[in-house]
Amino acid sequence: MLYNSIVTASVAFASVVSALPTELSKRANIDTTVLQFALTLEHLENVFYKQALKNFSQEDFQKAGYSADYYNDLKYIAHDEEQHVLLLEGALTAAGVTPVQACTYSFPYYDVRSFITLSSVLEGVGTSAYLGGAPLITSKQYLTVAASILVTEALHTSLQRLAINEVPMANPYGTPLDPMSVYTLAAMFIVSCPASNAALPFTSYPSLQVDGSTCTCEEPQCGSPRDVIKRGSGWASKHGGWPETWRPQQSNSCMPPSPGKSVTFTANSTIPAGSYVTFVSGLSVVSVQGNINGMDINAAVPSQAMGQTYVFVTSQDEKGTLTAADIKYGPAVLEVNPPPPSIDYSIMKE
Repeated sequence: MLYNSIVTASVAFASVVSALPTELSKRANIDTTVLQFALTLEHLENVFYKQALKNFSQEDFQKAGYSADYYNDLKYIAHDEEQHVLLLEGALTAAGVTPVQACTYSFPYYDVRSFITLSSVLEGVGTSAYLGGAPLITSKQYLTVAASILVTEALHTSLQRLAINEVPMANPYGTPLDPMSVYTLAAMFIVSCPASNAALPFTSYPSLQVDGSTCTCEEPQCGSPRDVIKRGSGWASKHGGWPETWRPQQSNSCMPPSPGKSVTFTANSTIPAGSYVTFVSGLSVVSVQGNINGMDINAAVPSQAMGQTYVFVTSQDEKGTLTAADIKYGPAVLEVNPPPPSIDYSIMKE
């Protein structure tokens, strides 16, 4: 069961602050650092969409089962990301700070459907990044700008989730994600950055991968074997390098796990005994005692996990608050099939 709104908001804020490097969290004003990080993410998305529009034509999308209107919507998304870059660059320049430049990236999609699936995940991460960074901003003006971008990123997320037959609003709440975790995910796609870019005060956590047998849907309709594929375990691989062998595979039965389903995660080293699998989804942070076998750890998905969920291996039961010092590996990105909607008609006024 979700906590009440006051408690969950406090937990979300505490999780963000506790996950920051000490030297950063103690600074009186970190606005420009937050803006530089936001610009780093916007550069990534800007290049991601523009490369895809160059790689795939409208005809390519239509052959994959997507309409001309959908292809046009992608152009709107690319335009949005471009405008976000320009806005953040302008804000940083006005503050007397040199904006970071775009990096060189490697994005592991190979056709229209894999591009859209990766897009849905990236948009979810971007939305979580803005939500997690909001409590760190001290300027109300900057906060309004960040919130404005957050709204648009959430719209992008909904569009792309719907395009691969995932419930757009799978969780009643957005999921705030701390900067260190966001950086860990973004760094997987970054090959190199200009030497002139200001260094960000973040490092990546050790990687965690979802077992390759965990599946997701990648077609507008998921009603037959040809319409569903596996999401490879390479999503959480380290240092921006998805394995060359990563390719979605055809599957006769493949859907995201539901709460209660056991899922295995793989770390990049032997997992310490007594570790927990911690699921961050919406405003919930839930730890489950893991079953460990070397570099693998298995746990049942808790009922609080719905939609795009971030998974960590932690040394402690986090008890509602994710603490950076407890994180051993992660985050992995796990799509969780939400339960059927439950509507209580007694909660209304006539």
